[in-house]
Amino acid sequence: MQWSEVMDSPYFKDLPFKIELNRYGKIEMTPASNKHGRLQLHLGALLQRKLKKGEAMTECSIQTTEGVKVADVAWCSKAFIKQYGYQTPYPKAPELCIEVISPSNSRQEMHEKVQLYLQAGAEEVWIVWENGLIDYHAKTGQLTASNFGVIVKLPSQ
Repeated sequence: MQWSEVMDSPYFKDLPFKIELNRYGKIEMTPASNKHGRLQLHLGALLQRKLKKGEAMTECSIQTTEGVKVADVAWCSKAFIKQYGYQTPYPKAPELCIEVISPSNSRQEMHEKVQLYLQAGAEEVWIVWENGLIDYHAKTGQLTASNFGVIVKLPSQ
């Protein structure tokens, strides 16, 4: 299955979970929670306020070597938007990709997503854990803080 088929299919409209495609074109689904959506909105709004030379978006679809993956939150520079507009999926990862962990996500899955986003061109990938901790990753490895200069204070649980 191709991403355009997923987008155009009436069967996949208004689902309460995130859909991705694996490298074989098979659909993978992750259930969403209200807590998850709240964190997505919080992070996107923070990026929009702090990083003025671009824009944040949620549910950003990205073509990777393992199929289409959907970052919970992404930040795209103005140059990225100028080059790619709002293609779906993006052929390259935006500069910043963020995954908010769901109970169904495993550490191995998140490690693989970090690598896929970095291989696809992301400068940084953040993993936001349920306990409020954030792991920051770049091509050079794990970081102690983001190179984007954004200080994240998550809303109280």
